[in-house]
Amino acid sequence: MSNLLLIIPLLLLLSTSAPPSLGLAHQSTSISAFRQCLQNHNHSDAVLYLPTNSSFLPVLNAYIHNKRFIGPATAKPLAIVTPTHESHVQATVLCAKANNLQIRTRSGGHDYEGLSYRSPIELDVETETAWVEAGATLGELYYAIANKTNTLAFPAGVCPSIGVGGHFAGGGYGNLLRKYGLSVDNVLDARVVDARGEILNRSTMGDLFWAIRGGGGASFGVILSWKVKLVRVPEVVTAFQVDRWLDQGASDIFYRWQQVSTNLSKDIFIRAMPQVVTTPENKTKVMISFVGEYLGRTKDLVSYLSRSFPELGFREVDGKEMSWVETVLFWAMIPVNKPLEVLLNRKSEPSYFKSKSDYVTEIIPREALPGIWDALLKVGPCFTQWNPYGGRMAEIDTDEAAYAHRAGYLFKVQYYVWWVEDGEEAEARHVGALDALHEAVTPYVTKEPREAYLNYRDLENGVNSVEKPEWSKAKVYGEKYFKGHFERLAKIKAEFDPENFFRDQQSIPPFPHSH
Repeated sequence: MSNLLLIIPLLLLLSTSAPPSLGLAHQSTSISAFRQCLQNHNHSDAVLYLPTNSSFLPVLNAYIHNKRFIGPATAKPLAIVTPTHESHVQATVLCAKANNLQIRTRSGGHDYEGLSYRSPIELDVETETAWVEAGATLGELYYAIANKTNTLAFPAGVCPSIGVGGHFAGGGYGNLLRKYGLSVDNVLDARVVDARGEILNRSTMGDLFWAIRGGGGASFGVILSWKVKLVRVPEVVTAFQVDRWLDQGASDIFYRWQQVSTNLSKDIFIRAMPQVVTTPENKTKVMISFVGEYLGRTKDLVSYLSRSFPELGFREVDGKEMSWVETVLFWAMIPVNKPLEVLLNRKSEPSYFKSKSDYVTEIIPREALPGIWDALLKVGPCFTQWNPYGGRMAEIDTDEAAYAHRAGYLFKVQYYVWWVEDGEEAEARHVGALDALHEAVTPYVTKEPREAYLNYRDLENGVNSVEKPEWSKAKVYGEKYFKGHFERLAKIKAEFDPENFFRDQQSIPPFPHSH
């Protein structure tokens, strides 16, 4: 099945489900029939880009952040749809199904031609809620909140250019999770176009509301918008970063961090970032950055950490007091004195990168850490992020939503490598080094299965055939991402999309009748 890409400001990418043997003529016929179908539904005003259009590649590539997926070797969709109304999404789903076309959805982009659409965010300070369209970015949501109030926030990720559609559906991890949980723990409602082309909300979608909160949205439909509950923050919060080299005792501090980070006050989030940096002498060394946020004043944080985590050596000069929205800039490594409009910037310079993830439930022994740092050095320029759990995350029932990693977890780890050289050899070398680091950590992370975070998508966790998906293959990656929730997700899939229209290489298939 070839893809159709949808942008709303989603992109709907269309491709064909037909066997490759039918060739280009069949594809052309399918797209012509698809276009006629849109017209029959009175939706010819939905913008359709074909590969013959001069705007096709600019629209497709506009918000791709990973250069690994820009080159000629990357499969291209047959067409791109940029709907400007919810009914366009409904018609696209129905017409794609009718013409043996498959949809891929991209949120976080916007219409390349500047076609207007209604405001993606409707915020109500009085009720402390907001409706956010799936195509809005986190930066746009944060900006909208900051324009109305400095005492409300939303718990989500630190990268402003991420689209909320996929981010929320996969869980939505951010530095307020120890206080307020994940993004999905603060979702009140959603609007979804299902495989029948119908728009569902919380009152009409039943168990689907459970599934799209951590189970991903792409397996179940096209998420149009989310209603979220905003959370309260003080007018002044503290952000900080404390860097330590290994010869400054960083390894011992990291070991102690493992013991305390999940047990600190809910108001404190401290991420540990072991990373490889190049010194002025052009040597590579391991440095561990302890990057954090405290919902309060710096002097109170100094007092608290002097008792609870003195090994960090946190001083008042290390803390920077600011508003919550300024911490968004801090975490995104944007100078906090920049105008907040910088949060509205959707574009970033694409680079080559690869990421993997892990979950940790037991403290890694002190004597094992040097081996991890050695493996890190062999990767070259890279970083790892160790994000603590505890607090609110330990209080929310595992079955509350599809996101399954709750109580009992110490932290989630992201491994991230980037490079600048073009070519397959460079990619193989850097990805291979990252795999070696991942292998070195194997004894100290979850096992059988080795669990992973859906929003840090990694095809090495297992892939399925899009044409003929197999249940056994889906279980491999499904249980890594969703643990014991995988079968329940598959049963919900069978109810809402029994023909498996919404699918990709790591989607959730319908639960098989034979089981």
